[in-house]
Amino acid sequence: MSERVVFHVDFDYFFAQCEEIRNQSLKTKPVCVCIFSDRGGDSGAIATANYIARKFGVKSGMPIRFAKAKLSQADAAFLAADFPYYSDISQKAMETIKEYADIFEYVGKDEAYLDVTKRTENNFQKANHLAQQLKNQIRAELKMTCSVGISANKLVSKIASGFRKPDGLTVVTPQDTESFLSPLKVGDIPGIGKVTQDKFSELDIKTIEDLRRVDVFTLNKMFGRKISSYIYNAARGIDDDPVAQRAPTVQFSRIVTLKEDSKDFEFLSRSVDEICDDLHRTIMEHKKMFRSVGIQFVQSDLSSKTKSRMLKNPTFGLDELKRTALQLLQDALSDQKLDVRRIGVRVSELSDLEGQSSITNFF
Repeated sequence: MSERVVFHVDFDYFFAQCEEIRNQSLKTKPVCVCIFSDRGGDSGAIATANYIARKFGVKSGMPIRFAKAKLSQADAAFLAADFPYYSDISQKAMETIKEYADIFEYVGKDEAYLDVTKRTENNFQKANHLAQQLKNQIRAELKMTCSVGISANKLVSKIASGFRKPDGLTVVTPQDTESFLSPLKVGDIPGIGKVTQDKFSELDIKTIEDLRRVDVFTLNKMFGRKISSYIYNAARGIDDDPVAQRAPTVQFSRIVTLKEDSKDFEFLSRSVDEICDDLHRTIMEHKKMFRSVGIQFVQSDLSSKTKSRMLKNPTFGLDELKRTALQLLQDALSDQKLDVRRIGVRVSELSDLEGQSSITNFF
């Protein structure tokens, strides 16, 4: 008997499905939900695309102008993201999903984990029925589809939820875990990005079954202990991370102590540039967008000074983060009397970035 029964519930092309709910005519068209940048025109990126658009090669994170080129012969809809509306739909969906869980873990607007061990009496057949009821209720109440993966842990459930998208339901029992994972690509393991896939491909390691043949010492040499331990266990479907309620993230920030106190723009801008790079990696790992950017000084007398700016649209763009932070730095220095000892950048007004696996892989 398994110790746990875990659901991973993942809505299919969530933002685009939300748009299809309020305009049924979109269901037969390629639909792209866009995050337009402040530069105007077609500057910006695709937040998500429905499956019709994906058949033309449109992907999340793709520049809008590239997507328009791919869909130039199709009757496609390019819509500006409407996050308050998506949040409202998500809230209704999550309230429904929560009713099915012993323990509920919110991951993002379109994604959640459920520990259902008690209510299914640790039985995967009962879990299958429960998941079907959940999917039916979501369809009846919200006119939406979601995919559900069921297994003994979060890792395998997440892989399973993506196995039969859209509108999928995949059960992987403990005894079937290795046979389920074996033929899948190495890149199907959450967190394994293109760079790591390419490294493995050079060694003719393409499937998870191939990956199991690599011993932990070889992996250690390639990636270091922490990442190699994750890869080694993931290839075997091992994951001890429990489903747990999670507090929402309010902001991300980084602050550094300067090598010398200064109020010189060129000197300080180099630090801001590096901080933004580091901060952006965290934003991407957590699949977030931000709408507010701020900078913080700790001055030579240890007093603090802050400046912030609200952007017109939420974004995940590194260029916009850097540009805004440097503008704020310039503004703050215009009347700066004291030298700056420490400098930091923060982002807030966070929202979830759906479907961005291609740019959030962390190794």
